[in-house]
Amino acid sequence: MSTSAPFNLLPPHKHVLIIGLALITSTGSVTAQQGRKNLAAFDTKKFHFGFALSGNRSDFNVELSPDHSLGDSLQSIINQPQAGFDLGLVASWDATKNLHVRFIPGLSFQDRSLEYRFEEEGETSLKVRRTESVYVNFPLLLKLRTDRIGNFAAYALVGGKFSKDMQSQEETNQQLSSDVILRLESGNSSIDLGAGVDIFLPFFKFSIEGKFELGNRNILIQDDSRYSAPLQSLKTRSFILSLCFEG
Repeated sequence: MSTSAPFNLLPPHKHVLIIGLALITSTGSVTAQQGRKNLAAFDTKKFHFGFALSGNRSDFNVELSPDHSLGDSLQSIINQPQAGFDLGLVASWDATKNLHVRFIPGLSFQDRSLEYRFEEEGETSLKVRRTESVYVNFPLLLKLRTDRIGNFAAYALVGGKFSKDMQSQEETNQQLSSDVILRLESGNSSIDLGAGVDIFLPFFKFSIEGKFELGNRNILIQDDSRYSAPLQSLKTRSFILSLCFEG
């Protein structure tokens, strides 16, 4: 038995990237024409607020059980990333010019899929188990920013997050279900790492950033079904591309 877990780092929504590139290009043009510093007093304020729109691409970090036993012959488990999106509110405290603390509570719509291939009566049978999660996120991040150069500044992000899946089926009784499901715990936590660039526009600050969310908790509910028995642990992971707007 084998497992495959590709993790495509391409942004899930091309429109997000196109919008970001268009804004960067237009900003550079405006800066070149006007030759002035936008929002010159922005960094003198300690608190900033805004919102974030994001696209995500999510899958599992899969660990197989070394001693599972099934009636069917399981050939492989294929990990298929799925696209989703996030909505969040941004609250930022500028502890210093280069160190900011960010709190971005919001909703994250994340889909994941595992494909199970069984050999049944000499033929290969494909069974897909897709999990659809709606997380309420409570992240706390440290933003380490460079000095501002003109209307641009680069930054790195590091932090953690607690999440609650509002669509979890952890309380579902398998015996009452029409089909066997892959059950996951509703509570989760992750380590967040990323980087981005701040772009100061005439009326607000725009940021584009990429971030990895690496789950550090095994959320698999082991109920000895044909889908959970081959697994020892499932941890979430996502790549998120965000557009942030702050005033």
